[in-house]
Amino acid sequence: TFFCIFAAALTEPLVSSEPPPAVESGKPSVSLMHDSTDIFQPQILGAYVLADSTPVSLKLPAHAPYLLIGGGTASFAAARSIRARDPGAKVLIVTDEPDLPYMRPPLSKELWFSDDPAVTDTLRFKQWNGKERSIYFQPPSFYIRPEDLDGAENGGVAVLNNRKVVYMDVRGNKVKLDDDTEISYDKCLIATGGIPRNLQLIERAGEEVMKRTTLFRKIEDFKSLDKVSRNVKSVTIIGGGFLGSELACALGRRSTESGLEVIQMFPEKGNMGKVLPEYLSNWTTEKVKKEGVKVLTEALVKSVTCKDDQLEIKLKDGRVVTTDHIVAAVGLEPNVDLAKSAGLEVDSDFGGYRVNAELQARSNIWVAGDAACFYDIRLGRRRVEHHDHAVVSGRLAGENMTGASKPYWHQSMFWSDLGPDVGYEAIGIVDSSLPTVGVFAKATAKDTPKAATEMSGTGIRSESETEDTAVSPVASDTPSPAAENKDDFGKGVIFYLRDKVVVGIILWNVFNRMPIARKIIKDGEEHADLNEVAKLFNIHED
Repeated sequence: TFFCIFAAALTEPLVSSEPPPAVESGKPSVSLMHDSTDIFQPQILGAYVLADSTPVSLKLPAHAPYLLIGGGTASFAAARSIRARDPGAKVLIVTDEPDLPYMRPPLSKELWFSDDPAVTDTLRFKQWNGKERSIYFQPPSFYIRPEDLDGAENGGVAVLNNRKVVYMDVRGNKVKLDDDTEISYDKCLIATGGIPRNLQLIERAGEEVMKRTTLFRKIEDFKSLDKVSRNVKSVTIIGGGFLGSELACALGRRSTESGLEVIQMFPEKGNMGKVLPEYLSNWTTEKVKKEGVKVLTEALVKSVTCKDDQLEIKLKDGRVVTTDHIVAAVGLEPNVDLAKSAGLEVDSDFGGYRVNAELQARSNIWVAGDAACFYDIRLGRRRVEHHDHAVVSGRLAGENMTGASKPYWHQSMFWSDLGPDVGYEAIGIVDSSLPTVGVFAKATAKDTPKAATEMSGTGIRSESETEDTAVSPVASDTPSPAAENKDDFGKGVIFYLRDKVVVGIILWNVFNRMPIARKIIKDGEEHADLNEVAKLFNIHED
């Protein structure tokens, strides 16, 4: 049975194939991913994570040499980078979540396909190669307690949970938490990520509608939606982008087992309509439908009401949908709550904190991840929400916080899968409103995500992407077929153009060629014949 999953790349710097060694007090682990078969869970006491369950009184450090605001991927990548360059560094991560730093992508992807009935507790998932791992970057033993940070002889990373930074005193180099605690810092990273958007008409619809609506972002949202999907008869997902399509696929698979009705609606003509060219978007939509999902295209929501203990969704064209629960997957709003008190500039076009080439917003304040609006020397000012960007921007910010002074030049990539047999990787600006040229070839048995991971011996086919650089590739001499063959999208390359220059590339069932795509965008040249450029990817080799 074909099933559908969109999966984001987990890049090499954050994961390890070995279990972390035991951690002595105040000393960091070398490994950055707990990957043994043992199950670990963070233990919470009061407002912070403990590596054991011994009760202690809460005494927060008054000063943190490195203060990281936010507990996501960018923040953890920065902490790792800081400790690598400054082994004795004392790093404090402040997060309003109750959990240790973890990967968000599996929450809407692999975890839904687990055969473990206790997956909402273990939060472990299997990759295409069958290897299992936890969504947490590190077990509790990796971290030291916040109260021990001051006296940690060898430094360490501490996580302060369930606390939110509500005010920044930039001149005084200190922050205030939501309980009025003040913490001073030498260097500070803002990695506050984003907040899921909602439809205003849902927000205005009243408490009963809001109680039956999920905004999907955190571990608690995964657990909540998992429970809801097992106890209702119908779930409607509003949104045709990555998150909406991922969840539609995941719940669609569940529909064949439990009879759950899964509906996906969006204003575009097809799934991923803002990213994929129309012919591929239509093809993708048919794949999602085959997973048991009822897809409503060109659907603009007019109103949502609660009627007879169900939700009634009225569309502007007169269609009416009755459902038990709504998942609003309509985008992310960068969290810039600290902009006003900190006097930091927010970009009016893209949102997020404007930073310089070194990801600095001020002399001792850096921003990374979803909340950073940076200048791309090839593609202009941008804000990116991909996992790969969070990893690399967080890592670079951490290096620069220790004095590296490196510019951010990385072209972040992402990848998604439609089950084990169809997948794609993308880089640059992939916007369906741009002109595109597609060059396709017939796929072979090895041209699948599953085959790619098995061949590489890793669970993540793009694991080393952030390290690779393209050498001069040898082009295939096999002639290219006509672009956009609407009958066979076995494998191919889609180029996105702006002013005749390639600004984005999707590799459709073409793997381990991202360095070539990255080099094409970096060169920024006009190409007379993109069929010739496609030969660089050797898509016609057997």
